[in-house]
Amino acid sequence: MPNQQDSGASLRILYAGAGGTKSAFTEKVADYVASRPDYPATLFQTLKQISPPCENALVADIGAGTGLLTRDLLKNGYRVVAVEPNPAMRQAADSLLGNTDGYRSVDGCAESMPLSAGSVQLITAAQAFHWFEADRARTEFLRVLTAQGNVALVWNDWVPTDPVRVAFDQISQEFGGAKRAALQAHEDRQYVPHFFGVTVPKQFTWPHAHFLDEAGLISLVFSRSYIPDRATPEGQMVLNRVRALFNRFAVNGKVEVRYNTVAIIGRPG
Repeated sequence: MPNQQDSGASLRILYAGAGGTKSAFTEKVADYVASRPDYPATLFQTLKQISPPCENALVADIGAGTGLLTRDLLKNGYRVVAVEPNPAMRQAADSLLGNTDGYRSVDGCAESMPLSAGSVQLITAAQAFHWFEADRARTEFLRVLTAQGNVALVWNDWVPTDPVRVAFDQISQEFGGAKRAALQAHEDRQYVPHFFGVTVPKQFTWPHAHFLDEAGLISLVFSRSYIPDRATPEGQMVLNRVRALFNRFAVNGKVEVRYNTVAIIGRPG
């Protein structure tokens, strides 16, 4: 039975030998930048209805990575502090957004942010909640949030029946090992109710799609933390399999990867 108080325990144990959350994606940054999808406009329309941007309002984007969600929050009028524990990922975000008004980044994580109490109007976390210690994160979120502040947990979920997803799953099952299994264990959002406590958050779902050429699809697969490095024999096997996958599904030089974007928004109780 999983520990309902610690969503990320099994992951942190598995990745401890590789430097934990601060290092898990260090070798994946270039692939991450080259391939990970953005988020649909409907997400930001919804966020602005619930938590409108204003001059003194601040968003903390937790596990900001290379700045994908941060970038679009800035485009929609928010001031954003990107909170990211991995130096290489944070540097990528700084390179992308460092000259953008309203942006800054800090070394931190969900359980410990170098931010003042009551200073944040909205906390976002995209593709990151599975790393959190739910209880410690909730306590820290409530410390930095304003009295009316909210949390938005966001995911881009591959459509499970998408043939590209099915083919990818066959590859990841063969090469992903225990790390992939631990990540899959969190796909049902089993720890989210515990994180929100007595609050019943609102949930939204929108269709989304991303189009990738062969190099982009290869990067998407290798951006996964559990996929072996290209330089290894296993990585070369993965590379050949992904090229075959691309040739199978490409139309006019692109493969469509279909997602359901999910946002769970509320204030932890």
